[in-house]
Amino acid sequence: MEKKSRLLWIDDEIELLKPHIILLEKRNYIVDTASNGEDAIAMVSGNQYDLVFLDETMIGMSGLDTLPEIKSIDPGVPVVMVTKNEAESVMEEAIGKKIDDYLTKPVNPAQILAACKKFLESKRIESEQFTQSYFQGFNQLTQQMMGNPTWDEWTEIYKKLVNWSIELDNLSDSGLKDTLMNQWKDANSNFSRYVEDNYLDWINAEKGKEQPLLSPHILDNYLKPLLANGNPTFLFVVDCMRYDQWLMFEDLLKEYYTFDTNFYCAMLPTVTAYCRNSLFAGLYPIDIKKHYPQFWSVDNASEEHSQNKYEEQLLQTWVDRKRLDLKSKPSFIKIFETEFGRKTEREIMSYANNHLTAIVLNAVDMIAHSRSDYAILKEIAPDESAYRSLTKSWFRHSSFFGMLKQLRKIDNVNILITTDHGSVRCMKGVKALGDKNTTTSLRYKFGKNVQADSKFAMQVSNLRDLKIPQLGVSVNNLIAKEDTYLVYPTDYHHYLNKYKDSFQHGGISLEEMVVPVISLSSK
Repeated sequence: MEKKSRLLWIDDEIELLKPHIILLEKRNYIVDTASNGEDAIAMVSGNQYDLVFLDETMIGMSGLDTLPEIKSIDPGVPVVMVTKNEAESVMEEAIGKKIDDYLTKPVNPAQILAACKKFLESKRIESEQFTQSYFQGFNQLTQQMMGNPTWDEWTEIYKKLVNWSIELDNLSDSGLKDTLMNQWKDANSNFSRYVEDNYLDWINAEKGKEQPLLSPHILDNYLKPLLANGNPTFLFVVDCMRYDQWLMFEDLLKEYYTFDTNFYCAMLPTVTAYCRNSLFAGLYPIDIKKHYPQFWSVDNASEEHSQNKYEEQLLQTWVDRKRLDLKSKPSFIKIFETEFGRKTEREIMSYANNHLTAIVLNAVDMIAHSRSDYAILKEIAPDESAYRSLTKSWFRHSSFFGMLKQLRKIDNVNILITTDHGSVRCMKGVKALGDKNTTTSLRYKFGKNVQADSKFAMQVSNLRDLKIPQLGVSVNNLIAKEDTYLVYPTDYHHYLNKYKDSFQHGGISLEEMVVPVISLSSK
């Protein structure tokens, strides 16, 4: 049997409110009453209430005096102040004392019922409405996926899945979450086939032919137009930022900015060494090595971050190649650790005199990889919903947020935020075969005759087809699809268990490949 909600109504003229109380009781609420603040405080001390209506003007303790006492006993109970006084100062004082809502006398039944539904039934109402709209959208999305979607249509499918996932974060319907999880799997299965069938055509398409924007196209299409107006321009590249994570950041930024959000396709493999170098150079990896071999360090890099040590130089080659007439040399900042981030935050306004400032932030990528290595992070973020919450918490306290809040004060500032790729939660280990020199990456592998079940991995025999420099005569490539990760037979079960339920990148999935690029405008 559903538990009845219990209300406390505090008013020194409580008898005049009897009709309202009878109405609430008919709606299955339990209503206790008090005619003064002292009695109300005693009742809150001895009972658990779901909602309190509090008169502002009472004989003895006023509502504003009673409010903090109630909140000190039960900080979580919502309190709705009911008053004849419409003075702004009273409202501000009530808000300062953490009132949850405010009604002006005389109140009518509709106002009271609306307040009750807001605080007591909103979860149920939201769940019912979401369930109705979701199942209607579920059928439409299923039909759309079966209809050979284009890239733009896949982007819309991805956005819907992300938005549904975020809406479900606040609801407790585990059955719906399971249904949505299965729809994610179906979507990624179909998307992986779509990419496998079309990707090589995209990156080898003649100019002007239909293809999604890919990593080398982003600066031309989004940064170059901003630079043309001559205003200070900031480019933020957040390593490994998924669209759902961006929406967490957007929620905190919306009081400061409006957003123009677009999407592009991260190139394969969806790893920093290839995607971010291509983004800054405006070239595919094979062309970077051909034209700027001194700035290509991916082939023999011993540490992953050293594979991107020439990004500043690659950005400058793009500026030179496009013959951009910048007022000053581009500034380039890479933030790996907190203290340097704080230093950059303190100094960010000094970069307002630059025409272009590019800032790379690695924290989101570090969160993704650290979750595999530290049990406490997996405990804090056991699923996608908690992972979003974790990244939102990081952003709330980050130097990145601090920088953006300051930059809004600059007149006509251009701010562009994007990423090099996303990440996917890997749940299915797949056996991969290769010699001892095969790379150890979990979502893609380079090696001689490297093999895996074609159901779970796309195989490319010639790396040049991917516009990646050939690493050896017989080196080929495996790229994992959907939510799989590639494990060698040696110590197979150890690594199978170690990396199950970890966030990885390098492969083919909506979360890794459909990535946002956002232009911010100050409010």
